[in-house]
Amino acid sequence: MKKVTIVGIGPGGYEDMTVRAINAIKDAEVVTGYRLYLGLVKDLIGGKETFCTEMRGEVERCQKAAEYALSGRNVVLISSGDAGIYGMAGLMLKVLEDHPEVETEVIPGVSACQSGGAVLGAPLVHDFAVISLSDLLTPWELIEKRLAAAAGADFVIVLYNPGSHKRADYLSKACDILLQYKSPDTICGIVKNISRDGEEHHFMTLRELRDTKVDMLTTVFIGNSHTGIINGKMVTPRGYRI
Repeated sequence: MKKVTIVGIGPGGYEDMTVRAINAIKDAEVVTGYRLYLGLVKDLIGGKETFCTEMRGEVERCQKAAEYALSGRNVVLISSGDAGIYGMAGLMLKVLEDHPEVETEVIPGVSACQSGGAVLGAPLVHDFAVISLSDLLTPWELIEKRLAAAAGADFVIVLYNPGSHKRADYLSKACDILLQYKSPDTICGIVKNISRDGEEHHFMTLRELRDTKVDMLTTVFIGNSHTGIINGKMVTPRGYRI
């Protein structure tokens, strides 16, 4: 069998994975992925051949998965969250562009905007935009344009990769752009370590968010002009009349 299945494992906990994702990993001969993510599913891959790399080894991972598949192996490539949302699906399909004989399948998972939103309440009930603040693959100038466009249209905005040691001021820079279009009292929320040990969440205003410390394991939610707090939950109304 020449097949690569790109699997989204959600936040990484067994209870947050789909049945399709679990079965695909169990049925695989080889499992590849980022070292941290393989650790999250270690109970499913015992005895299987594995290949992992550290951060920024995405191309190598995909090339190795293709190599295994071309040799006739059934391969799973793991991605956190949803493999098609800032995940490995696009790159894997590109690597296999000249190998149509290799069967491919993408199995969706729960993305951080969904799992983090559930922790906060219901912030994404109306239209929203998801933007990554990482400028490793996207120029910061383009990220700025997207932030301004989403804020100007009063979208709820979810920020992935909001900060790191090298990008400690990126969230404050993003908030400065958003504050040109949104009220400083806009309701916001952050969730760290979603569905993992040490999970925590906090609510704040956009003004307060600007000076909040975040990292790569934090997902940021910025409400629209109608978002509020109901019984301790962040809620964006959709317009139902009750």
